[in-house]
Parts: sequence; structure tokens; C-alpha cells
Amino acid sequence: MRKSVKSEKRDFDKMAATWDEEPARVRLAVDVAKAIASVADLDQALDVLDFGCGTGLLTLLIQPYVRSVTGLDSSRGMLDRLEAKAAARGLGNVKAKLADLDSGDSLEGRYGLITSSMAFHHVRAIGPLLAKLYGATAPGGRLCVADLDPEGGQFHPDSTGVFHEGFDRTALKKHLEEAGYLDVADRTAATMTRPAAGGGTRTFSVFLITGLKPAG
Repeated sequence: MRKSVKSEKRDFDKMAATWDEEPARVRLAVDVAKAIASVADLDQALDVLDFGCGTGLLTLLIQPYVRSVTGLDSSRGMLDRLEAKAAARGLGNVKAKLADLDSGDSLEGRYGLITSSMAFHHVRAIGPLLAKLYGATAPGGRLCVADLDPEGGQFHPDSTGVFHEGFDRTALKKHLEEAGYLDVADRTAATMTRPAAGGGTRTFSVFLITGLKPAG
């Protein structure tokens, strides 16, 4: 996994107000939600954690099909937007949790499904993150991670807060296996066309990697 030279954190609080205004970002959330639904059993007995939820684009797509969904993010501004949208829709099964797992915060609770879309490339250390997510996955539960295939630094015009220029699927699957997940598999979940660094546009592929925690 190639890492960016950048080490600063991106100010997602400032970006929250206009985050949902990019149509490609909204379409990506829909595509990832469909990919997750194709591999995970979404039902009214399921409690879900959406890691790196941002304004809740994926969170709110999952919400109708499960008992509860908790959006976890390190940006208070992003979570404020999620909470405002949930309140406007009268959703009682959506929660917001502020935590920065990459900086050492702990993760409480157990979830039958943990999802994440386009958040892993903003995390410095993938191994320690997966250890925390594994600990929060209920026995028999599933992890679903969507992120970029290797993109050579072209996806983000500003690489502030970007620690991985996409992921090699084989390497990331090995990380899941080392964390303890079984039946680790990958598929292409979506493509996303957007302006590329240096001008023009480029189509980027987004994978979905899944793994199961042993039931016993």
C-alpha cells in the first residue's frame, strides 16, 4: 500500500456543509450500499456501525433495513450534518459517535455489521484500526470496507490527510485475515469519475472487501 507524503489532517468540519453537493459522491454511496446489501443480511435485528461515516450518505441508506445504525467519525461537523438529517426525517434508530480511532480513541459496543466507505485511505495505520473494528464486531458479524484501488495520487487534488493512494486488494485482504476475519473476499463495488490532479477527468474503481468474524 503506497502512502502519501502528507501527514496533516484534513479539516472535514469546514467541508461538512457542502459535502453532499457532489453528485458523484452521492452516487458512490448508493452503489456501495447496493454492494453491501448483496453480501450482508440486512434485517431488523441488526445493529450496524458505519466507520468514517461523514455526513451519513451511506449510514442513511442502510438505516431503513436494520435495527440501528451508528455513524462514527472524527469530525464533529460531519456528525452534526448527520444528526440534522436524521432529526429532519424523524429517525430514531440513527446515532452519531465522535471518536478518532487513528489517534488512539477506543471503540465500545458490538455490532453485527461494520461498514466503511472511502475512509480507510485517511487512516495512517490500518492494522491497529482493523484490530479495533474486529473487537467491535459481534461473533458471526461482518466487516465491509469500500475504498479505492491504487490510484497513483490522482484522486485527490489536495492530498492533505490522505495516507494511502488507494489499496492493493490482496494486501488489504491479508490485513483483514491477520485481524482475525474469515472468508475474506473482494469485488468491484463502483466506479467514480471526477476531475483528476493535473487536469482532465479520470474514472476510479472502488472495491468492497468483506470478512466474517467467527461465530464461536
